[in-house]
Amino acid sequence: MNRYLLPLEEGKFYHIYNQGNNGENIFYNEGNYTYFLQKLDYYLSDFVELYAFCLMPNHYHLLIRIKPLAELDEKTKEKIAAFYHKPVSSQRFNRLESYSQFISNQFRLFFMSYSKSINKQIGRSGSLFREIFKRKEITSLLYLQQAVIYIHRNPLHHGFEIDFKDYRWSSYGKIIEEKVTKLKKKEVLKWFEDKENYHYVHNNDSIEDDIE
Repeated sequence: MNRYLLPLEEGKFYHIYNQGNNGENIFYNEGNYTYFLQKLDYYLSDFVELYAFCLMPNHYHLLIRIKPLAELDEKTKEKIAAFYHKPVSSQRFNRLESYSQFISNQFRLFFMSYSKSINKQIGRSGSLFREIFKRKEITSLLYLQQAVIYIHRNPLHHGFEIDFKDYRWSSYGKIIEEKVTKLKKKEVLKWFEDKENYHYVHNNDSIEDDIE
């Protein structure tokens, strides 16, 4: 399926990624990275779980899971109902199609909000990001592991003169921190059995260079 048109279905994992229009930067200072994550939280954390991320100057990678409707609280369901002007429980509500459209719209609002801020900051106009964001469904534990490693090793993949383990704007180090956040740390570590193996496989240079 076209990586731009794949529906974002409840309960499924996806590798979400995109870059700046014409390869231009989408992050210009430290505050931009923080703002991007804040906007991600604002528009999507009620509906999407975040498992890994890496934000680079001109592109980003996210590993997410779409929360099933059954896992949403009533207040969150009301947001969906308001979008469609009808209850989520209504027979007129096509569960799969409508929820997928709603999630896609939340991503659209997220990227529009971020783009508007950056355009204002640097005095530009037009699309900040390249086309529609890309997405790939992750369908196995092995693929989940590979996606996490690939996302965290992205600074190395792009030739940054810094150890990927020290790169500030990725979830590599945050996964093993004790601090409580919305990042699904415990779940990711379970995929790798423990912290020791988590570190070991990330430092294994035989990992695929590109899983996009």
